[in-house]
Amino acid sequence: MAKKTLADLPDLRGKRVLIRVDFNVPLDASGAITNDRRIRAAIPTIRHVVDAGGSAILMSHLGRPTGDPNKDAPFKLDRLAKRLQELLHRPVQKIDEVVGPKAEAAVRALKPGDILVLENLRFHPGEQAGDSNFAQQLASLADVYVNDAFGTCHRRDASMAAVPAALAGKPRVVGNLVAKELEVLDQLLSAPRRPFLAILGGAKVSDKIGFIKSLLSGVDRLLVGGAMSYTFMKALGRMTGNSKVEVDKVDIARELLRLGDKKILLPVDHLVVERLGEPQKARIVEGDIPEGWVGVDVGPKTIRSFCEEIARARTVIWNGPLGKYEDEAYSQGTRAVAEALAHSAAVTVVGGGETAEAVEAFGLADKMTHVSTGGGAFLEYVEGTPFPALAQIQDRNIP
Repeated sequence: MAKKTLADLPDLRGKRVLIRVDFNVPLDASGAITNDRRIRAAIPTIRHVVDAGGSAILMSHLGRPTGDPNKDAPFKLDRLAKRLQELLHRPVQKIDEVVGPKAEAAVRALKPGDILVLENLRFHPGEQAGDSNFAQQLASLADVYVNDAFGTCHRRDASMAAVPAALAGKPRVVGNLVAKELEVLDQLLSAPRRPFLAILGGAKVSDKIGFIKSLLSGVDRLLVGGAMSYTFMKALGRMTGNSKVEVDKVDIARELLRLGDKKILLPVDHLVVERLGEPQKARIVEGDIPEGWVGVDVGPKTIRSFCEEIARARTVIWNGPLGKYEDEAYSQGTRAVAEALAHSAAVTVVGGGETAEAVEAFGLADKMTHVSTGGGAFLEYVEGTPFPALAQIQDRNIP
């Protein structure tokens, strides 16, 4: 059922708009932002609110705070607020509180067009506990609730589900980012142009069992690469050398191969090394991977085959790199797929997480039809998992 969006709010003038954004960006060892894609993705929604005369109150989590103030210092949202200000070219306030008198006073002082960033939601124990009292305090700050955090839509955190529930009777909508994610994925799942191709990579079959089963029911072809392909190889009785295999998931991989019948295409050759730190000694092997060697990427024959499949497709969904793409020497498979998609006339949808980071690192994100901001949320939505967070958003055909 279609959810209400910002476009369904006729007048935001003077309204306090509580926006759940997903600013959970990657940080380096010093706490500096290494990729601001998720901050940039939220800008259209923030601009819509402030340009319409509302005041924007932004809330997000960042990382996994431990509760130790010294260790948690890098997870404060000061750097994120500063980067947002640079991107928006307008002032952004940041406070060191999530709820409480200081937060309430800061919100009361907001004028139309102002932007306020609350402190990291996970600094408060009530966030991940889904605490209703904590949610009520957050809800009391707002006249309107906007969910623009697709990357956390699969979570039951207070800010995602309990806060909009506490705002029952007030407008609760999705922002531009979430609206676009839902539009693209719903179209992808309900009426894809065919041939419909899926490409899967990454480390583990176990992370994507439901996702794969869902895809197999709808796609015409499923290409498998990355470390997960070695578990499928093992399920076929093939040698995988010292490559990473989920031994306890071999039976599941065998069942998925049975379900997929002739839809699943595995690599026919591999880039292998004896030790990860010695790319100069890498070599290509076809078929089985010899004992003592580790697969780190797909080989040239597989790359050609996968690119030919992409050229024939009219819809492509891709989740998971095909090798250790972060190492240049082992990035050829992932880069080749990204480039093939960039030049394809098909609808191309990239599932978030590492896959999104890869296409951005290659400078190809803008060439895709859609690059999701969700990792786990992307997988679970395709699986058909209900999201409590979206259940709290008003449906478009209900007042």
